[in-house]
Amino acid sequence: MNLPRLSAVLLLAGFTLLAQPAAVHCGKLLDVSHGAYLIDALILTDSGKIIDVGPASKLSVPAGVTRIEAPGVCLPGLIDVHDHLTNDPVHAGYEGLGLSVPRSAIIGAKNARKTLLAGFTSVRNVGAAGYSDVALRDGINDGDIEGPRLLVSGPALGITGGHCDDNLLAPEFHFKDEGVADGPWAARAKVREVIKYGADLIKICASGGVLSKGDLPGTPQYTLEEMQAIAEEAHKLGRKVAAHAHGTQSIKDAIRAGIDSIEHASLIDDEGIELAKQHGTFLVFDIYNDDYILQEGAKIGMLPESIEKERKIGKLQRQNFRHAYLAGCRMAFGTDGGVYPHGDNARQFPIMVEYGMKPIEAIQAATTNAAELMGWSNQVGSVQTGRFADIIAVEGDPLADISALERVRFVMKDGKVVRNN
Repeated sequence: MNLPRLSAVLLLAGFTLLAQPAAVHCGKLLDVSHGAYLIDALILTDSGKIIDVGPASKLSVPAGVTRIEAPGVCLPGLIDVHDHLTNDPVHAGYEGLGLSVPRSAIIGAKNARKTLLAGFTSVRNVGAAGYSDVALRDGINDGDIEGPRLLVSGPALGITGGHCDDNLLAPEFHFKDEGVADGPWAARAKVREVIKYGADLIKICASGGVLSKGDLPGTPQYTLEEMQAIAEEAHKLGRKVAAHAHGTQSIKDAIRAGIDSIEHASLIDDEGIELAKQHGTFLVFDIYNDDYILQEGAKIGMLPESIEKERKIGKLQRQNFRHAYLAGCRMAFGTDGGVYPHGDNARQFPIMVEYGMKPIEAIQAATTNAAELMGWSNQVGSVQTGRFADIIAVEGDPLADISALERVRFVMKDGKVVRNN
């Protein structure tokens, strides 16, 4: 095979050098679509894309192309569709009131690199103050900082006093979060506004939450009418919508409204499960962070009421994860990173397997399924010709021991090696 000759190309934005051709040799390469290994595989990359993949016995490394020995089992870069890169768990509760938007962006740069080194090469960031996630995405795209490729929402939309409003300040401050919009037409206007300032998707709060003050996870917030307006406006403008929804009624209202993914889905019932199946709605259960909140939350300043809410809802969420999985719902991998320390995303995989998934199904949730939800199925989520050269290698066999995904030894994104140890 002849590879096109690459010369150093300076891009106008950032003067980034394009990835050089490479050949990644894998003792085992996981075909995530079929759950089978290709033994002794070679992956040829050029200009950040995969240009060929197959048995090393049938592919040759062209002269002058760097051969890289991947240290372990290879698979496509992982995807987390529910993350908050500009947040850290230590900024929960009142501690977060002192966090400026510029500081959030710096925190995001730190966490983006941690997440990338953990093997997550694509992330959907769902909620960030002051469009700090838009700045983070653009900085990564321009080569200023290292991180996953991002889809970002900017500020999350919600009702006055709801989960997506900040209720920690006294009334005399007259504070209202920048994503607050009450009523269908105000919500439509807010969709237009966040898209104007760079949002790739829309994040809304359909129900109450755990880490917010003064509300309950099961309580509806946005109405069906408001969510229908949001979904219609977003889809018209080419954006998907992710709905934070713990509560039973809010989950069903969001699905009926045409929302694309239900985040958390903690109190979903049989009717909600059937609706999700009928509409093809993705469910995104963040079932690892319950452990972190209950073990570490009090130490880092999470509100006592938040810890108590998690204590009541966490086990139910895991049981409903099992129920929805067994019923055949579409699921994508999302962890709510920022509630727990970034870089620990893969700790959720063993919980997913414990609660019913086969290892390959958990991996598919973080590859092919997640890529579909993000609208990137033809770009990421599998090691195939034409996809981005996003490849990781882990220590151990993830089909036999899913915790192997916590032992990442090699990361390539866009054909560039960012970790090899």
